[in-house]
Amino acid sequence: MVEALRHLDAGFAKLPEFESQAPALDGVRPVLLEAAERLRDNYPYFHPLYAGQMLKPPHPVARAAYALATWINPNNHALDGGRASSAMEKEAVAQLAAMFGWNDCLGHLTGGGTMANLEALWVAGRLQPGKTVVASAGAHYTHQRISGVLQLPFEAISTNSTGGMDCEALEQRATKGDIGCVVATLGSTGTGSIDDLPAILQLREKFGFRVHVDAAYGGYFTLADNLTASTRAAFDCIQQADSVVIDPHKHGLQPYGCGCVMFRDQTVGRLYRHDSPYTYFSSKDLHLGEISLECSRPGASAVALWATQRLLPLAPGGEFAKGLTSSRAAALELAQRLGQDPRWVVPFAPELDIVVWAPRADSVAAASAMSQDYFDRAASRDLHLALTRLPAHYFGESYHGDEGEILCLRSVLMKPEHERWLDEIVDRLG
Repeated sequence: MVEALRHLDAGFAKLPEFESQAPALDGVRPVLLEAAERLRDNYPYFHPLYAGQMLKPPHPVARAAYALATWINPNNHALDGGRASSAMEKEAVAQLAAMFGWNDCLGHLTGGGTMANLEALWVAGRLQPGKTVVASAGAHYTHQRISGVLQLPFEAISTNSTGGMDCEALEQRATKGDIGCVVATLGSTGTGSIDDLPAILQLREKFGFRVHVDAAYGGYFTLADNLTASTRAAFDCIQQADSVVIDPHKHGLQPYGCGCVMFRDQTVGRLYRHDSPYTYFSSKDLHLGEISLECSRPGASAVALWATQRLLPLAPGGEFAKGLTSSRAAALELAQRLGQDPRWVVPFAPELDIVVWAPRADSVAAASAMSQDYFDRAASRDLHLALTRLPAHYFGESYHGDEGEILCLRSVLMKPEHERWLDEIVDRLG
């Protein structure tokens, strides 16, 4: 890092010397120590015993490259504010697109998946004005909220027994002829479930709606080599979708916030057209702000992503891909161990690296109470899980026909260390 900073500084050596006017530098040390003390009041997100929410430590090269870029503090809205980092963003996004089979597309980084999905649905609404957006009942809640912001009708489609969209229900709903966009989720945040993208694309041919793929969480798993045949088929169809979202700040080893939206049809860039005469003046090349709803965006995010993908290319069989394969292997093994234990009910095998399960009990209410108790006891042993509510019918007859929702335990095994820590995780689960 020190060597890189010296090299960066040498690039501006011809400028006259000046004295920085940064105030109160002599007070930095105690403030940083106080900040470190405050930050200790956190769950240990970096440790393999944290297996709850979707929190994965950034790669050291991403941390270093992000910090390096802050010495310049580029703004990737316009080339005037982030010339080098804008070029790096375009290269990094092109590599993400190539991972899905797109050689040419329109795309850019965003502050996260919510903003990326908003842009995709905004484009869909401009192309299919007033028509309904639909997503599965297991999709991220952001789609309904975004549709409200965009003043587009929204409806949820029921899920099947593995948490994916019920495509028969989608087809029945599509006969009304007013669907403008179907959101296909490839890796739901609750259960890691995969919508049947091949079937959804077939329905697009019949009904003419747009297909947007929300792969914010699961997109990188297209590089894993241990997916089921149906999941593999869904990922292989992403290139046929109209738009796709992926979050490098999840499995892409990036700091928050770094999302990405991409469009197969580059001509949708016309929908973003606007004028900003005091920013778009230094170059006739494309300024990223011309194809983005966001204005100021951190160039440091682009530099960090570029550096990570330079070190760990997005290639099947590469070091990066092996990490995804390991995460899924950990989830499969944990689900198998839980399924063999008479205390637990596992409703379905994980499709990615998320496992959900519930205690075996006489009723939904009893199982939900036991889930909360197990969650609390695990935390007291420094094992941090998550909780989620799922329809009781996912569990078949395990709860004697009870209806409603059941509070379940949930684990996200997204760290490369998780596969080696399964014995400890199961032991601390109790």
